Amino acid sequence: MLLENIILGVYNMWFDTLRKKSKARRKKGSKQYKKKKSKTKKDACYHKVRSRYKKWPSAYASGALVQCRKKGAANWGNSKKK
Repeated sequence: MLLENIILGVYNMWFDTLRKKSKARRKKGSKQYKKKKSKTKKDACYHKVRSRYKKWPSAYASGALVQCRKKGAANWGNSKKK
């Protein structure tokens, strides 16, 4: 009888801590719910190059992204007019 009460008490304490942890996870301000920063820049060049190359990431697409950022999104990909 005494052993059963001890086991039941330990189980209840364990269950309460799990419940508290799950409530903390659900809160929007908690560390787990903070939005992660993206590692890459998602600028106009990124979207322009990404739409043009089917295979992403690839060496060709990465090179095109670098060239676009050098020239500017407005100028990249336009053919020169003579």
